[in-house]
Amino acid sequence: MNKSLIVVAIVAMIGMGVAYAVSPYFTNSTVDEALPNSAIPKMGDEPMVKDATTETYAGTFVGVDDGIHDAQGTVRTIPLDHGNNVLRLENFKATNGPDLYVYLVTDDKASEFVSLGKLKANNGNQNYDIPENTDLEKYSKVLIWCKDFGVLFGNADLSLQ
Repeated sequence: MNKSLIVVAIVAMIGMGVAYAVSPYFTNSTVDEALPNSAIPKMGDEPMVKDATTETYAGTFVGVDDGIHDAQGTVRTIPLDHGNNVLRLENFKATNGPDLYVYLVTDDKASEFVSLGKLKANNGNQNYDIPENTDLEKYSKVLIWCKDFGVLFGNADLSLQ
């Protein structure tokens, strides 16, 4: 009798663990952040003043096409009036995962990266501060990366606009 209770308790604990691990895949979240107030004003698609601090980069997300992990939408950098930049995900949609991060990287394997932080939501428009002096010529890709499992959800190549 005691052995069967122990087995039931173990099965219940394993079931709760699996439900917790899988639940992010069934939970969607949305964020709609505004453009930063300190963004350098633009005239059309071109910055009003073109210099090294106002260079902008942009790209489009491509999912990994495995039927499970996906990311779509656009990404661009926005120069701020104090000299820093923000990475902005727009019309963004991704498969949810347990531990997703936004990385600037040199390759699709995240072997060398700058972490911009946890993905705020798997849908919507969102801003991420780019650390000062980050070389966007070197870190020219954006990854949505599952840190727990080392899995790519999607990437975007940044190109100078």
